[in-house]
Amino acid sequence: MVSRVRVWLNRTYAENVFFMDQLRRNPSDRAVEIHATHGDPDSPVLAAADTAELEPENLSPAGYVEYALDQCRRRGTDVFVPRLHQSAIVAHRAEFEAAGTAVLAPPPEAVAVFHDKVIAYEAVQAIGVPVPPWWRVRSSEELVAAVEELEAAGHKACFKPASGAGGVGFRVITRSPFSLMHLSGFPSPYVPLDLVLEALERAEEPVDWLVMPRLEQPEVSVDCLTGPDNRVRLAIGRTKNGRRRGFTLHEQWLEPARLIAEGFGLHYLSNIQFRMFGDRPVLMDVNTRPAGGLHQLSLCGVNAPWAAVQLALGEDPGEVVPPFLGQDYTVVSGARPLRPMQLPHQRPEATEQRAEATEQQPLPAMPAEPVEVTAPQATVEALPL
Repeated sequence: MVSRVRVWLNRTYAENVFFMDQLRRNPSDRAVEIHATHGDPDSPVLAAADTAELEPENLSPAGYVEYALDQCRRRGTDVFVPRLHQSAIVAHRAEFEAAGTAVLAPPPEAVAVFHDKVIAYEAVQAIGVPVPPWWRVRSSEELVAAVEELEAAGHKACFKPASGAGGVGFRVITRSPFSLMHLSGFPSPYVPLDLVLEALERAEEPVDWLVMPRLEQPEVSVDCLTGPDNRVRLAIGRTKNGRRRGFTLHEQWLEPARLIAEGFGLHYLSNIQFRMFGDRPVLMDVNTRPAGGLHQLSLCGVNAPWAAVQLALGEDPGEVVPPFLGQDYTVVSGARPLRPMQLPHQRPEATEQRAEATEQQPLPAMPAEPVEVTAPQATVEALPL
């Protein structure tokens, strides 16, 4: 009898409820038990898991590694998919392996390269992957110089943190003065240059920004599955152009993604993003973790999460080729259950007793109130390719 596979996801994105769904619906028909931890009791991943716990707050990276090792030992975790403190965790991969746990993440050298976008851009340029022009900015004088040079070349300037995930901190520079235009409609990523300079002058510590031209659509996000032997098993591009989403196997996107994944050993699941600069694709960002939208590959008949778990367990799935490319689609919100809320008012002694019990017991993964997350399974405005 084949034993069940125990998988742990730590403090991950809400969209990874679909990652968990795909693990359970794996084509090997293998039983999967999913453990989830998070700092937010209302994270839908806690309700979607078989077992769940709240994570301790304010742990240092080293302290979190000890916490993670204890979790894996106590639960007999087979595969750990880390998001929080990924770099610290992969540096201790040997200790997790000694505990019988495979860490589904790249080696520490690869994680370090792509933690800092400047180091990443320099590194990928060295292997022949095009990147946009960029400036590292830490002061108002450096920002003005970069913006003026970009504008002189006919580009809109934008900036984002030199390290960070997703679109956090991304802004587009405008010369328009702040006015009611900025207060009407939905919040915009556009910020007036004079307000940014004022904020920099008042700042008590320097910023660390990457300034570059605003890149054009389409955005193509290539999901890669790479083995410990540095050979890519899967590479599929997900296209985004406004609301419209789709898929591509065009080599102008896949070839540079493979170069990066294989050249830097981005083992297991990674996500490599490109946009257009003029008439050619350039690298925008590299994520050394599964993308939140990875589950959308199910529209191409591909179960990437399970293929990655197989690799981590030493069961090579071989080359994963999509049997077809799904039609164009868009994403809409759907409902997912949450854990029940604790009673807000209790006797002080009862509250203390419940808190002590909660510290010793995992949170039950029970459905209750819904939460909205993006769900490509519910597609609208879908048109043929």
